[in-house]
Amino acid sequence: MFRFLKAAAVAAVVLPATIGLTAGPAQAEKIRIALAETPSDELAAFFVALDRAKANGLDYEWTAFSDEELAIQSVLSGQMDIGFGTPYAAMQRSKAPLRIIFQLSKLKFFPVTTKKYSSLEDLNGEPILLHSRGGGTDSIANVIEDRVGITFGERSYVPGSSNRVAALLGGRADATIIDLSNKNKLMRSEAGENFNVLEMFDVDASDEALFGNLDWIQQNEEDVAIFVNALVSVWQDMAKDPTIIRRETDPDGPIGQLPAEILGQLDDFYRDAVEGGLYDPNGGGRKAAMADMEWYSAAGQLEGSPDELNIEDFWYLAPLDAAMN
Repeated sequence: MFRFLKAAAVAAVVLPATIGLTAGPAQAEKIRIALAETPSDELAAFFVALDRAKANGLDYEWTAFSDEELAIQSVLSGQMDIGFGTPYAAMQRSKAPLRIIFQLSKLKFFPVTTKKYSSLEDLNGEPILLHSRGGGTDSIANVIEDRVGITFGERSYVPGSSNRVAALLGGRADATIIDLSNKNKLMRSEAGENFNVLEMFDVDASDEALFGNLDWIQQNEEDVAIFVNALVSVWQDMAKDPTIIRRETDPDGPIGQLPAEILGQLDDFYRDAVEGGLYDPNGGGRKAAMADMEWYSAAGQLEGSPDELNIEDFWYLAPLDAAMN
């Protein structure tokens, strides 16, 4: 998140995929969706929502970019219509009127260390392994420093929580920040007794959200409404019964083609995610927007204090408000 790349980098795209739909006479063009990663268990709920939107006439295509920066840049350039990410710095610095319309997930990450440390205060001056420079775990580290009153030592970067877990297990790191799923897997494993999960403050800020150019959103309000309605329906159904994701996953779709061992763990993944508060069944809305102002301001990704920032400069709430009514 929050790093600016040259426009030419947008060409570095992986796994393009197009899904052509025929339902719905009103749709003239497909919504072009920029994913920030290749399809995985973490995207299963999103693809269930796409299937529901398809059933209601949405015409779309998706492309998986190699990282969030490229997804953001593709929307900024007009190459794509809807993107994954939390592009607050880009929103503030760019002339393009980017707006978030739905919070996909919260920043539920956990400091995990070897037994050398038992509290966040113990990490003062100590090296830490993070996902990417300027990304979500980097912002978490910034806020930890601010709230706890410490300064981390050297920051090293290894993308992917599972890869950072491997670094812990291999003795190549003593402290990192990882996601809910990998934290649970590690601590439930035989090796879990060798590590500590440090107590962390609650965070309602967005990790992943859907955003687009406000002009495009308003010009395509019918399609956006179908999309947001489908997302709300899935997120609310998932909150009641996390197994809905596995049961509604299309076996012939991109998630259904994942390895059997991943598909076999979808129920556990989403049960843990729902119990851990990873998803807001109401799509975030004003609560998430206000939390984002506070979080990303403290993290150094937004200029100005939260009291000075206007959430309507970053979120367009009309589609979500309509879906909730």
